Amino acid sequence: NAAVKDAAVAALTAQDWTVEVSDLYSMKFKAAATAEDITGGVKNAENFCYADEIKLAWEEGRLVDDIKKEQDKLKEADLIIFQVVSEWWKCLVVQLRCVHITKSFNPDSKMSDKKAMLSFTTDCPESVYSATGINGDINVTLWPLQKGILNYCGFQVLAPQIFWDPAHVPAEARSSMLESWRTRLQNLCEEVLLYFAPLDYFDKEKGFQLKPEVHEKYASREFGLTVGIHMGKPLPANSQLKAGV
Repeated sequence: NAAVKDAAVAALTAQDWTVEVSDLYSMKFKAAATAEDITGGVKNAENFCYADEIKLAWEEGRLVDDIKKEQDKLKEADLIIFQVVSEWWKCLVVQLRCVHITKSFNPDSKMSDKKAMLSFTTDCPESVYSATGINGDINVTLWPLQKGILNYCGFQVLAPQIFWDPAHVPAEARSSMLESWRTRLQNLCEEVLLYFAPLDYFDKEKGFQLKPEVHEKYASREFGLTVGIHMGKPLPANSQLKAGV
């Protein structure tokens, strides 16, 4: 992961990008969402609701410094790459501590003009994360991360960069992975985005169910709309791996 991060920093810097790295390990960044994220006390200590309290603290400027610093970085960024380790189905933990306005329910989200993507290493070969592999379809694993976190927070989502089982392949294979990553970074922001069903496909008054006209549009198709919204049909192949699928 360090090598992948270093390759990205070098490739983007060479293209005159301004690159800033948040190394959460060295920063000892506290990932857990607790009342400690708020300064000046909470409004309802007896019935503490993190979502309500953190939103109010954000509005009143009462978030702790480590969160404020990361929020400021997000405000300045055009592209955010989350470089993480994926093992035992764990791929990414992103606290909504850093993003409190979402495009899904607010088209004016401050994140809506920013691109984001996952770049991660796995602990198993690609076959293990297939539709017939023991870990299951990687598209299913990625859906709650790319839709439920990145897209929900308003980001434009680029296809992930996956490094399959780098700890157990020859050095030449790892070098090839890094070279492919460097090549992709040359035109990363020109890529077509991953597709997610827009908010207006759903009827808010009926529990955010697909509107009848949308359901009818896709009724005759072989595959469902997305991995998460599959309409009882076969899952669309590679919809969380390839742009525009």
